[in-house]
Amino acid sequence: MKIRQVSVFLENKTGHLNQVLAVLARNKININALTVADSSDYGLLRMLVSNPMQAVEVLKAEHFTVRIHEVLSLEMDAEPGSMSHILDLFTAADICIEYVYAFSFGSKSILIIRPNDCDKAIEVVNLNNLKSISEHDLSI
Repeated sequence: MKIRQVSVFLENKTGHLNQVLAVLARNKININALTVADSSDYGLLRMLVSNPMQAVEVLKAEHFTVRIHEVLSLEMDAEPGSMSHILDLFTAADICIEYVYAFSFGSKSILIIRPNDCDKAIEVVNLNNLKSISEHDLSI
């Protein structure tokens, strides 16, 4: 299942991450998952939020560089090897995973992947009966 992820480009300076978080808090936008990839000069904040379009709107109004990306969201077993098993399925189908992160949501373990070919990845999900998680599932 494709879901929308908000990506924010940040300078790697004290307080910039918290500025984004404060904007979202003021606008009552909940963050379900968050990851940051950084270099010495900048960072890329990736988030799953309760209202992606509103998040983009309010962050752009505050002059942040923001984009929406589609990613796949899958439920996985909370046991050793679960993530490896899922990623093996994509490798066997010659699908490159650009990035991945995982988090717990209630009693579920959620895997987020950004494949190089989303449609082909969805075929793998369907063929292997993997459980997709929707944006609605994450808002409950």
